This record gives sequence, C-alpha cells and structure tokens, in this order.
Amino acid sequence: MTTYTARPIDPSVLKELRSADDAGREMVPVTDEEGGAPLRCCLRRSAPGERIALVSYAPLRRWAAETDTDPGAYDEQGPVFIHAEECAGPAGDGHPFTNGHRTVRRYSAEGRILGGQLVEAAGDFDAAFRSALDDPAVALVHVRAVEYGCFLYEVRRD
Repeated sequence: MTTYTARPIDPSVLKELRSADDAGREMVPVTDEEGGAPLRCCLRRSAPGERIALVSYAPLRRWAAETDTDPGAYDEQGPVFIHAEECAGPAGDGHPFTNGHRTVRRYSAEGRILGGQLVEAAGDFDAAFRSALDDPAVALVHVRAVEYGCFLYEVRRD
C-alpha cells in the first residue's frame, strides 16, 4: 500500500526563510499569545506563548529550482507561519490541518497546474492523494486552505 507523507518545509529552507523570506523581507518574530497558527515547519498548530513568524514562501519556485523546471506563471508566494527558531519538525505521521476544507492541487513535472480536488473530510485525504498521484502526469501535490488559498504542505510519491 502506498503511503502519502505530508512534507514540512525543509530545515535548510527554513534556515533561509528565517534570514530573508522569499519576498526578500527580514523575519519579524512575535510571541503567539493565542496559539492556533498552522506551523509549516512542524505541521502542527502553535501553542500560546510560542515564538513564531509569518514569512513569505514560494513552494513551487523552490521545487522548480530543485528539479530544474520553470514554474512560469504558477510561481506563487504567500504567507506561512513557522517557528522563529529551529524546531524538531513533525512529531508524527498522518495528515495535518484536516479540520477544514482543503484543496489538493496537482502539478506536472513541468510545474503546471493539472487541476485540484476539494477535500471536505479528514478521512478523504488518502483517496485524494491516491487519485492525484496515480496519474503519472502528476509530479507533486500541494494541500492548501480553501478560505485563503494558503499553502499548508506538499505531498509527493514515497
């Protein structure tokens, strides 16, 4: 059986983002008084009192650089929350941030969007990933929040 692993932002990329984000801005750490921010470094929600930062991140641009691809017009960058300091990364398996409507957006090896699927229930993620990644034209998928379109995490074939 194929597993579909949620991939946090890579630690080497996080180090770069903590210096200057993908929009060229310096990180501005804050203490999260309320908690609940979706952290892309460890794929969990922040706890009250944690030091976090909102940075600009271009996930497809970074994937394209890895694979020597041109993301073209799909080179989006957007806000993501990360820990202000290095963290241990994800603590477990499973699919994070399943408490709301999500879109599983498909991308080709050429960096083009091949479509997407709305996922409404936590138990439907594996089927959405299987549907996307069983298509040989799909190289990777992004899970995004429907409300704001924010990037949550990436899934590739294991």
